[in-house]
Amino acid sequence: MGALGNGLSSADHYVEALSVREAELSMLRRIVIDDAEEDILEVQANLAITYGNLGRLEEALQMKREVYAGHLKRDGEEHHHTLIAALNYAAALPGAKRFKEAKSLLRKAMPVARRVLGESHGVTLRVMWNYARAVCQDPGATLDDLREGVTTLEDAERIARRVLGGAHPLTSAIEGDLRTGRTVLSARQEP
Repeated sequence: MGALGNGLSSADHYVEALSVREAELSMLRRIVIDDAEEDILEVQANLAITYGNLGRLEEALQMKREVYAGHLKRDGEEHHHTLIAALNYAAALPGAKRFKEAKSLLRKAMPVARRVLGESHGVTLRVMWNYARAVCQDPGATLDDLREGVTTLEDAERIARRVLGGAHPLTSAIEGDLRTGRTVLSARQEP
């Protein structure tokens, strides 16, 4: 069923994909198999993406929160899957104007990702990038917040350029947000 849901999503048939993913989740919750919890979390993550593709953002956020909580409980905060689930959840929060929640979650995840995965790991870079984006996009950010956001983007850009190269899409995205962050900071610093 997962392959069918993925195929439908790839073909932009999100309504049909949603039906398949919901049926798959329902089936997994009813059967008793070893390690079904991991499968359930994976299906929930895919379901969250489908909700997002359909514009059902609150349902997507709720599902991403459940996936993060499930991995946190099952695997602990230092597990790779937990860090990815935290990143996926937090990255969606600014779109719902929930900057404070995104910053709080990513502020906790950043040192864990650095310690467990290393500063050059793609997940660590994405955690740094999404944290700084949430800071710079927050209309309530102070000047100190914005400075911290820009500094974090500068660090992430430097690391991404060294590890991934200047042409990599992540490096380019970080550079774009760094330009935007610097513009926002500059505008706020001027009298």
